[in-house]
Amino acid sequence: MAITPLMPVYPRSPVRPVRGEGVYLYGEQGEKYLDFAAGIAVNILGHGHPHLTKAIQDQAATLMHVSNLYGSPQGEAFAKRLCDLTFADTVFFTNSGVEAIECAIKTARRYHYAKGNPHKHDLISFSNAFHGRSMAAVSATDQAKMIDGFAPLLPGFKVVPFDDLDAALAAIDDNTAGFLLEPIQGEGGIRPASHEFLAGLRAACDEHDLMLVFDEVQCGVARSGQLYAYQHYGVTPDIMASAKGIGGGFPMGACLAREKAAAGMVIGTHGSTYGGNPLAMAAGQAVFDIVADEEFLAEVRQKGERLRSALEQMIPNHDHLFDSVRGVGLMLGIKMKSESRAFVNYLRTRGLLTVAAGDNVMRVLPPLTITEEHIREFVEALSAAAAEYEVPAAAA
Repeated sequence: MAITPLMPVYPRSPVRPVRGEGVYLYGEQGEKYLDFAAGIAVNILGHGHPHLTKAIQDQAATLMHVSNLYGSPQGEAFAKRLCDLTFADTVFFTNSGVEAIECAIKTARRYHYAKGNPHKHDLISFSNAFHGRSMAAVSATDQAKMIDGFAPLLPGFKVVPFDDLDAALAAIDDNTAGFLLEPIQGEGGIRPASHEFLAGLRAACDEHDLMLVFDEVQCGVARSGQLYAYQHYGVTPDIMASAKGIGGGFPMGACLAREKAAAGMVIGTHGSTYGGNPLAMAAGQAVFDIVADEEFLAEVRQKGERLRSALEQMIPNHDHLFDSVRGVGLMLGIKMKSESRAFVNYLRTRGLLTVAAGDNVMRVLPPLTITEEHIREFVEALSAAAAEYEVPAAAA
């Protein structure tokens, strides 16, 4: 049999972690890696954080799952906490980011349906976006690598250039339900939207009674140095998808919405077998015990500036390889002059874990708990690796 037991949809690297401790991962033979990928912005408290692991252990021994047919004191408590900390009035819990996106799309469309405007079902989305791998999520992007072979795509999406307000406004028509976007694109290359762009979208939504839907799956939950990235901009969405860091490594997500936006989400319109299970809620509460704190968020901002500064000081020493640093907080990207994916693969052989992204960017997404020593270790190791790296001939 030629196919592998694990469906071969990932180009899996030789890195095979079996244990994690803080900012480090360890392989089968004891190999040590400095993890500045954090499970692609998921392990925001690092590996084996005592408060998170104890909360999961205690809840697993108490109650893991019952069904959403019953009342959920655990879900009610975490939902209220999220609402108190954000713009939202109500929350639907999911198991992943793409499920949160699906709920967000349905919420936006159902809002117009409930108002007697079922023709308003199209969402304007943006180039180089990544919203997940479901059929709706890939239909909302223009990336060939995401959509090739999956035709016919779902109708109801119109893709325009990112951070181009004129193009976004020109795309509005009588069928428009709203806008769907990442305020800081992750997979697309760590590209923060401009304030003018987001403010313009908010104004258009207010003028035309449209839904502003933010995908904060990657940039949310303290990653940017604010609890959610929209708080940097002072631009509030109507609906928001959250996941990745929200469980600190436990699979979960959430769709947050204003009361107005969720007006159509009544009994029977949406559901999930596992979403909001007590074990997930315990994980989420434990994560927020730590990150929903202004002192912690200030430290993330400070560490982000320290890491950015150190990278910017390093770049001139390797200006054949690196171009510039971009991003917010501890969601940083290094724009490269050679193929970023090849360099990311090379760093793995040197014990450094980062993540490739679009626009020839290497993402730097460490746990939010890193220290000054970890920053120094990363930058020194990155500089040493860059000095020895030979750019592949085809990319030179």
